[in-house]
Amino acid sequence: MLLENKQNEFREKIKAFADSKIAPLAVEIDREQRFPIESIKPMAEMGLLGMVVSEEYGGSPVDTVCYSIAVEELSRVCGSTGITIAAHNSLGCFPIYKFGTDEQKKTYLTRGTSGGELLAFGLTEPDAGSDAGATKSTAVKKDDHWLINGTKCFITSASHAFASIVTAKTSNEPGVKGISSFILERGWDGYDVGKKEDKMGLRGSDTAFLHFTDVKTPLGNQMGESGEGFKQFMVTLDGGRISIAAMALGLAQGALDCALKFAAQTSRNGKPIGSTQEIQWKLADMATEIEAARHLVYGASRMKDAGVKFSRESAMAKLYASEVGSRVSFQALQILGEVGILDNNYPVERLHRDVKLCEIGEGTSEVQRIVIARDLINSVK
Repeated sequence: MLLENKQNEFREKIKAFADSKIAPLAVEIDREQRFPIESIKPMAEMGLLGMVVSEEYGGSPVDTVCYSIAVEELSRVCGSTGITIAAHNSLGCFPIYKFGTDEQKKTYLTRGTSGGELLAFGLTEPDAGSDAGATKSTAVKKDDHWLINGTKCFITSASHAFASIVTAKTSNEPGVKGISSFILERGWDGYDVGKKEDKMGLRGSDTAFLHFTDVKTPLGNQMGESGEGFKQFMVTLDGGRISIAAMALGLAQGALDCALKFAAQTSRNGKPIGSTQEIQWKLADMATEIEAARHLVYGASRMKDAGVKFSRESAMAKLYASEVGSRVSFQALQILGEVGILDNNYPVERLHRDVKLCEIGEGTSEVQRIVIARDLINSVK
């Protein structure tokens, strides 16, 4: 795909870093379900923890295409590292940068960018998944603070984040109008990290519950006005879907790379299996779908940078790239055969497990189709 020189240079830099520093850890952190803590500082030094934040608050800002490239290249070798960076930037830093006060930005973004600490995003609850408007967590205003109670689940980096942006109901207004957002710090009384999930894929990514029991939260830690939380989080998810699409794109590329290497180096009847038509057709279809997904991901990224509405395009990118990731990794398994399901030099089975999250997290494929269809219908009213 045609990119600007600076974007190509950025890709080469991230690719080299991913291959040399991230890839060697990928098997171990997946097998041991170990968070890649040793990668966080080097990534912070490269500016990868502050890609959506201005320099004023410690960030190393890049355009959204470069941001997508970074998530793509990290995910190509390690989905667990890719989702950690994607969630921190898109879901942790972005809402504070977009909706926070100057004081909140100085307090939390500096630690979350140049400081090398992670931020988490707490929207999903046990009874509020795809229907995020069904939030049951509550925030009750006292004289000089809020008291927050509730439980959040499937929270990326929950055990390692120094703070979380969470939603809670501040009134009994129907629908989503009573939902507000707050920044809570780990270490405050009543802020507890719960059960860590034992996942099929992305096993090095830290996913756990967050429990809030009478968490005394300063009034200044409310983000925006009361009742704006749901709207803020939906804007956040529009951008977050681009990062999940980029993650799926990277995982798909990693699977294709494995299949190409295997097809070139493995012989049957004295010839590389890549010389057979059935393998060539699979590889051609895989590469074509990946390139189509890349156009959608980078297209949505460019629209975001241009400041135009991109909700439909980000949903399309996320929907298509995530499903392409599943199809491509499956076909890579078929090409590798029995070798593909082993834990060896061809990490296809890990990539196949990792990419499934992309069809679920930040809105399932079904939710993306609803978002796209509603936008299409509204465009002709």
